[in-house]
Amino acid sequence: MEEIKKKIRTIPDWPKKGIQFRDITTLIKDPHGFRETCNRLYEHYKDKDIDIIAGIESRGFIFGSVLAYKMGKGLVLLRKPGKLPADTVRQEYELEYGTDAVEMHLDAVKPGDRVLIVDDLLATGGTMEAAAKLIQKQGGKVVGCAFVIELPELRGRGRLGNFEIFRLVDFEGE
Repeated sequence: MEEIKKKIRTIPDWPKKGIQFRDITTLIKDPHGFRETCNRLYEHYKDKDIDIIAGIESRGFIFGSVLAYKMGKGLVLLRKPGKLPADTVRQEYELEYGTDAVEMHLDAVKPGDRVLIVDDLLATGGTMEAAAKLIQKQGGKVVGCAFVIELPELRGRGRLGNFEIFRLVDFEGE
């Protein structure tokens, strides 16, 4: 996993002072790094009982689509408000200053579907928590939350209750 971590660029003070932004564009542009990341996620989930993959906008689409393809599953898009053309269901969540939301098509998840949710980064857990609530609101069962990166000092795991969490690398206080 250290090889994957080395391919993730850190940009200090972006988007604001004091933030160490973890930029995966350097990882996904590297053919070996991107392949290794996708293969490690696939190896972890290939034998799990999963019906469908849900990717969170926008970087969760990258890894979620590869997993869906490799596992022979469909892909559900979890998007920011107003981006999906058909009838949607919405889940709001709290930000440091204000609220945001995620939406998916009303018919994207059927009751009883076993759903793996994928995103690139676990920070505070707000987006993933909202995504899980959205899946559950439609009768789906969240069987896991997959990430490339976790920032443990932000304690995002604590918001995700009993969901199985899998991440490839972490940046602890770095």
